[in-house]
This record gives sequence, C-alpha cells and structure tokens, in this order.
Amino acid sequence: MGALQHWRPAYLPLILAYLIIVVSETWLTQPRPGLLGWPLTILWTWPIFTTLTGIFGVSRTRKRLREAARRWDGHGATRADAQLIVTVPTVGREDTHPALERSVRSYTSWLPPCFPRLRVDIVVDAGCAAEHRIKELAAEDTRVRVVAVPADYRTPNGTRFKARAAHYAHELRIHEGEARDDVWVLHMDDDTGVGADTALAMARFIEEQRAVGSAGKHLAQGILTYPREYALNRLTWLADSARPAEDVGRFSAWTGSGTPRAGVHGELLLVRASIEAGIGWDFGPRSLVEDAQFALVFSERHPGRSAWFGGRCYGASPAGLRDFFRQRERWSWGLAALVFNRSLPLRSRLLLGYSVLSWVIGPLQNVAVVLLVGALIADPNTSPTTVLIIPLWAVNMAYVVWMYWEGLRVNAGVSGDGRRRWWEPVAVVALIPVFGLMEGLPGLRGFLRFARREENRFTVIAKPS
Repeated sequence: MGALQHWRPAYLPLILAYLIIVVSETWLTQPRPGLLGWPLTILWTWPIFTTLTGIFGVSRTRKRLREAARRWDGHGATRADAQLIVTVPTVGREDTHPALERSVRSYTSWLPPCFPRLRVDIVVDAGCAAEHRIKELAAEDTRVRVVAVPADYRTPNGTRFKARAAHYAHELRIHEGEARDDVWVLHMDDDTGVGADTALAMARFIEEQRAVGSAGKHLAQGILTYPREYALNRLTWLADSARPAEDVGRFSAWTGSGTPRAGVHGELLLVRASIEAGIGWDFGPRSLVEDAQFALVFSERHPGRSAWFGGRCYGASPAGLRDFFRQRERWSWGLAALVFNRSLPLRSRLLLGYSVLSWVIGPLQNVAVVLLVGALIADPNTSPTTVLIIPLWAVNMAYVVWMYWEGLRVNAGVSGDGRRRWWEPVAVVALIPVFGLMEGLPGLRGFLRFARREENRFTVIAKPS
C-alpha cells in the first residue's frame, strides 16, 4: 500500500490514448457514412458529459491531493477529537464471516491511533446464521459491539434489506444521544477494510471541519480499491479497475465540489451524525441503492456541504462472473427506481437518468456488437455523419482506456507487492470490450426487470476473504 504514498492520477495515459484514437479514427473514416452512421454518431457521442465530468474530477483530485500534502506537511500523525462510529451491516452468513473478520480487525488495528474515541457497530439481524461467531469476534475488543436488529422491527415506511439495518442503527444512535456535530459515522461494507492511510486522511479531514466551525462539510468519501490478494477471480478483479478510477474522476467531481448528485457508494462514506439523524435510511420497500438515495436527499438539503478526501478503503471484487452480474443488475435495478421516484426533485433525478440511460444502452455502444451488426447488415462502415464528431468520440474512448489503465495502477498499488504484473496493463486494455459487456448486459437486464415491475431483491454476493 506504500506504493501509492505519493500517487496522483496521471494525465499521460489519457493524452496518449486520445492521440492514438483520434489519428486512427480520422484515417479509417470514409467520405460518406453508412447505415450505422447516424446511430453511431448519437451512441458514441452520448457519454461526452460523463467523460468531461470525469476529466474535471481528475484535475480536482490532483489539486486536492497537492493541497492536502502542503497543508499537512510535517504534521505527522493526527488525532481527531471527534468520536468515530464505524457502522458495518452484514447479512451474517457463514460464507461472509471471514471477510467480516478481516474488515473488523482492520478497524480496530488502524483507526485507534487517529481516533481514540472509536466504536465499531456490527449490525446484524437477530438470529442470523453466524451470530455466535460474530459475537465472539466482537468480544475480542471492547470497542466493538453487536447491534442485533429485532425480527419484528419495522420502519415507518416499510424499508427492507440493508437500509432497514442502517435505519435501526441510526435510530439507536439518536436514542443514545450520539446524533451530535462532534460525532461522525463511517459506513463500511462487511468485506471492506481500512489502512493507516484511511485513518490519517479521515482524521485530517475531520480536524479541518472542526477548524472552520459552522462552515464545515457534513459528508465525505474517498477511494474504494481492490487489492489483488482479496480477489478469487482475476477477470472480475481486472474489470473492477474502473471503480477506483470513478472515485478519482466522476465522484470526485460531484462529491468533491460539494453536492453528490452522482451518488455515493456504501463504503468509506463519512457522515456527520447530526446530519444523518435528519435524513435516516427509511426510503421504503423498493429501495435497493440506499446510498445513492441518501446522496440525492443530502444534495437537496445540504448543497455545497460534501467533500472528497484522499484516503482509501480496501474491498474485494466479486468471487465470480455470476456474482459480478448479480451485483451490477441490482445496482441498475435500484438506480432505475430512483430515476422514476417522484418523491425526489426532478433536478436530482436528471443526472441519474442520464447515467442510467448511458449504462442501459452500453451493449449497443460496444465495439464488438457494432462490428457484428455491421457484418449482419453487410455494411461495416462505422464512419460518423461528420468528421467533426471524431474528437468527441476519441475523448470518450480515451477516457474509458484511462479508467481501466489508471484503476489497475491503483488496485495493483494497494496489493501486496505494489506493482502491476507485466501482462496486466495489456490485458486490461485489450479486454475493455469484454468489460463493456460485463457491465452493460446486467445493467440492461436490471433495467428491464424494473420496467416489468418484478419483485425487487437485495442479493448479497459471496465475500472473498
């Protein structure tokens, strides 16, 4: 993990990919478009807003990391006066318990030096399969406790799944008098741990907010990474290279600019307890992506009060393709439900709708699918309606290449040896069309299942340890 001590997201892969693609596309473009000309002009230009937002986020991330390094130069360890409560909901199955053990022990190992007022709440359903083992884990450290959600507990809006557990823990904190400005809640998944860099970045962020008083931020998020040694499947690990790149790109642009309209993810989500107390997690029985809904509500109530910080958390990629598909399908299903949720303001749903549509049409944008369609209609000409579109196509494609290249660099950097294997950069770029289908097909399926009004399910995938 020390390999990324002085890391900054690099521009060079983006620039080189852009130059190669724009020259290649210009050379291959024919004087007149074929049957695919208009459809491709629209489909391959469509993601331009997301691309430009991501590039802005990269610039913002580099600036934020430079400022933090300059501000804290020579300070060494930082101790935060605020209380930190780590909330870890878990389904409590036997197969998820090894990952939970790894994660909880990382909290008790790395967080106390920066947070002397620390507590870890493991939130489970009472009577879950691994409840006895979870209680034994909690007994190892007095800072860890088990919060058992009673079987008969119901939220006012009938919320289910992970959000139900989060809301119960939220109500418990209010009852115990912890919904205060000087208490911060760190939301983590049961397979996601922390390191020394996580603790230090969070402590410095919280101390910065204490110093500015009422002008401080209320919510922040860092970077979700995937160490190689936590991966059981190398293909899904390479495919998840895009996720840390999203955090330093698109999510940094929105959350880091103060208003997380692009959503947040459920790991490494740091929220002031007093603010969370006013929002809660009771979003109703159809909620599958409670973290994204929380972000949209936060954006409306507290615009300009979110931030991005340079700490990382350490998770595990899905154990296999089946779990990878089930995870993405659930996300698509839940996000589509948010787009059509009229209880949320339209302006909060427009950006999300754009993103969901980009995801759903992903298979139609895939170069392998396009070439197959061209072969079937006996017209392989993929030229746009005007050559003026080529720079936009090139920047879209170059940004995708950058995401997988830079994301691999991050994930390899947090792995045991801290380096990319010689073949991994070649593989991660060559497999981009495959990754596109891996992301797009379950995204489309999730949307179609939502459109058919099928029963929504919160599928908990296997948790590699």
